[in-house]
Order: sequence, then C-alpha cells, then structure tokens
Amino acid sequence: MPKKGHKILEGVTGAYPRQMLRAVGYVDSDMDKPVIGIAIAYSETHPGCFHLKMLAEQVRSGILSAGGVPVEFYTTSICDTWGHGKGMHYILPSRELITAEIETVVCAHNDLFDGLVLMSSCDKSPGAMLMGAARVNIPSIMLTSGPMLPGRFGDKQWVFCDIKEAMGKITAGSISEDEFLRIETDSCATAGVCSMMGTGNTMGCAVEALGMALPGSGTIPAVYSERMRLARHVGERIVAMVEENLRPRDILTPQAFDNAIRFILATGGSSNTLLHIPAIAREAGHSIPLERFDELSRQTPCIAKFKPASDFTIFDLYEAGGVSGVLKRLEHLLHLSVTTVTGKALGDNLRGAKILNDKIIRPLDAPYSNEGGLAVLKGNLAELGAIVKQSGVDPKMMRHSGPAKVFEHEEDVRTYLLQKEVKPGDVLVVRNEGPKGGPGMRELSLPAAILIGLGLGDSVAMITDGRFSGATRGPCIGHVSPEAADNGPIGIVQDGDIIDIDIPGRTLNIRLSNEEITARLAVRDQVIPYSRCPGGYLDLYRQNVTNAAEGAVIKTKK
Repeated sequence: MPKKGHKILEGVTGAYPRQMLRAVGYVDSDMDKPVIGIAIAYSETHPGCFHLKMLAEQVRSGILSAGGVPVEFYTTSICDTWGHGKGMHYILPSRELITAEIETVVCAHNDLFDGLVLMSSCDKSPGAMLMGAARVNIPSIMLTSGPMLPGRFGDKQWVFCDIKEAMGKITAGSISEDEFLRIETDSCATAGVCSMMGTGNTMGCAVEALGMALPGSGTIPAVYSERMRLARHVGERIVAMVEENLRPRDILTPQAFDNAIRFILATGGSSNTLLHIPAIAREAGHSIPLERFDELSRQTPCIAKFKPASDFTIFDLYEAGGVSGVLKRLEHLLHLSVTTVTGKALGDNLRGAKILNDKIIRPLDAPYSNEGGLAVLKGNLAELGAIVKQSGVDPKMMRHSGPAKVFEHEEDVRTYLLQKEVKPGDVLVVRNEGPKGGPGMRELSLPAAILIGLGLGDSVAMITDGRFSGATRGPCIGHVSPEAADNGPIGIVQDGDIIDIDIPGRTLNIRLSNEEITARLAVRDQVIPYSRCPGGYLDLYRQNVTNAAEGAVIKTKK
C-alpha cells in the first residue's frame, strides 16, 4: 500500500504532534499509514449505544488488518427517553452539537485524519454524523448501532413504544398493573435501538438506503455476531475508501436522497426524517424542500409497516430481507446508478437481494396504501407546511373537523389527557414548541401515545409546531410552520375555533378569514416563554435556528 503522508507530522515542527502520538502508544511506522478516526456516539445512559465500544474493537481490527491506524474519539449521545419534559429542549439541538464535534475534531487536527468511521446510536446521532461527514468531506463510512431484539412474552412482542401507549391504557383502566409492569420490564430487551420504526431505526435504515453504510447495516440486530463481522468489514472498507478517495459528497447526491426518501415513505418511517434529510442534504450542497417529500410520497406505495403502526418489528424486517429487500421491491422507482460506500452502484449491491416474506415486505400489487407513509399539509394554519405520518392514522381521521382546544406547551396537554378531560371530536393545539419557541422543537410523543392509549385515536387530533416521535401513530400533525414564535397563525388559534384537516387533500386550515387572522396577529402578545430554558446553548440556538420546513438547522452562510 502506498504510504500516506501527513504534513502536520513532518519536519522539525512535526515533533510537537509526533510526541503526542507516541505518548498514547503509537509507533513511528504508524505515522506513514492512513489514519482513520472512529467517531463513537457513546454514553452509559441508554441501550442504543451501550455496545458500541465492543463493536469499535472490531472496527479497529479491520482498520489494522487493512494497513490503517485507528484513532477513537467520542461525541454526544442522548436518548430521547431521558429528555421528556424540560430535557427535550436539548434533544434536537444535540444534533447540531454532534455535527460541530465531528467538524471540530477533524479540522482541529489539521488533516491528521484520512478517513472516518462514524458509529451512531439512535435518534439524532445518525443524521448528525452524516451532516458532519458531509461538512468535512473526507472518506467516511457509517456503522449504525443496529436494532435491539424485541422483548417477548407468550405470543406478544414488546418494543419501547408499547410502554408509552400502556401509560394511556393503565390510565383508562384497560390493562392491569401486572400487565403494565410486564410491558415496562420487557419492552427494552437488549442493547441496540428500540425495535420499532422510530427515528433511530428509520435513520439507521435510511443511511444504508443512501449508500453511506454497507448492505445489511440497517437491520442486523445489535447483539448478533453478524454485526460484529460487519464492523470488521467496515474497518477494512474505510481504508480502501481512503485509497480510492471516495468521499461523502460523491455519494450524497440528489438521486441518492431520493432513494432514501422513497425507502422511508415505503416503510412508514419517522416524520423526524423531514428534519434530518434536508439538513444532511444542505451540508452536502443540496436543497430538499418539503414539496419533494410529498411529490415522492404520491408516487411511492407504502409496502411495509412496523410498530407502532403494525405488530411487526424491525427484527421481522431483518428476517424478511432488510433494507435491501425493500429497495429490491422498489427497484423500478430508484436511481440504481448512484455510488455507494461499497465502491459499487446501488443496482450492483441489490443483485443478490432477496425478499423472504411477502407479508412483511408486501408486493407492489398489494400495498398497505398507494401512497407513502408521510404527507405534507399546507393551508392558512401552515403556510410553509406541516407533517403527518399518514400510515399511522385511522381511516376515520384522514379527514376531520373539530373545535380547537389550545395549550401553550406540552406539559399542559399531557396533564389534560391524564385527567381524561378530552372530548371526542376535539383538535388539541399545542404551540410554542417549535425550533425557536420551544426552544428546541420538543417531541410530543408521550401525549400522542397517551391519546392512543385512551382509545381516542379515531376521534381526537393533535396539532403542534413541535414534533412527534418516529414511534408516534394517530392523527398527530407536527412541524407546523411558521411556528408561533415566528408569528405563525398557530399562535392566534383560540378555544372553539374550527380546524379542518384533510390529509388526502393535503390541507390544514382554520375557519377564519384572512382578515381575521391578520387582525389577531396584529394584537397577539409576542412574549415567548424562553424562561423555561434561559441562557446558554439554547439561547444561541433559538437566535440562529431556521424553521422546521428548512430542517431546523443552525444558520450559516450556505
């Protein structure tokens, strides 16, 4: 292998960094080899990343066997579970932190790193690490955490979202305390990302569909030895990518993003991807408007559903053929010539792909629906757009009109639901939860799950300028933009105003004239409850964040 030179290590002035490397155990011969950074989103607070140190050992072995030098560093890793309530203000902003951490470590080391292995955990880290990879644009490959195995009890499979809905069920008295405890105990069974099509697994699969991870990476269970071997191959492959000079922006093309979006739509993936995919694309030099998601959704059938939208888990997807199986089914809709981290085109990667269960990855002539799992709604309540996971909505609620019940933040609607005050037909409007107004665009997954657990998923809708979990189902419309803090009309909704939701028609409106909306906006109290998280990083975030329709990214010169 040709030797790799590092200018920072050369000459008299190179003595300073050379002694740093020697001091941590590297030898002189290492300094002429490709240096591969291994960025690990690690913490001991959640199962999505608990096993990554073990996988990193296999990555190191692969790098060493291929003639490279592995150098580990760590990034933030937070599970949304810990954030519910006040901590949720920090969850989406953590994406920008992780991106900045990768940029900072790579750039501060003055071209020491020739390549990167990005080991993500769940939720925000896959998108953040891809954003970082696109930003620094050196050869990079992702190794996602992988899904945990579902918990099992009798003929039932439990995953994390089951405990959230169980909170509503026990409140409604429809399950016993013993059953509640059983779900709580069994819903997180192993290390890995919770085995549902939440944001963590949607993004883990989307990374593979984008071509930034090796085939199989999205669904091989976290605890399987197969993932250990995959990690070894990742280590070997990144050294080859350095020699080939295959960089993220060679892979992250508009056509590759279309492929990933189609996968997400075909599998009822997380609504949070409408924040992450545009943000990644932006770092790669592209723009993906919400309209593109809706255009592709109208052309892409939903051929697979997973918890909470069905009883299937991500382990079922793994056994049915994984991401490659879904892409194989969609082959006629995809850009097959795009480059992937294998060095081959996507079409070449899919030649050996198989679909092993038609009940899980449905045939194109028997889809769940002719449209994809996500829809973009617009109207006088959401001029820039709003998002709904239509694959998880009861058919009765695809069109709904009802009186608004307004809440100024998430805690109020959660209390309202737990006190069982909600009335069938209502439209619960939760505002001041957008990227700027939250600040941080909090996730309202607990209220949404409680709503379903109370048995109101076919009669009550929820609308917010915040966001929902990838594991949310029901008539829950998020990302309303412009948000209340940007003087959006959601800020002037009053109790009793009639809200009209038409998902097939892609509209979200309030029954007010333009003149009445303008008049209410003119007298609206513009005081926003930033005091919930005063000062610090969140203050910087709210001053510089874009709206949800643009991916809620920190503004830069791009």
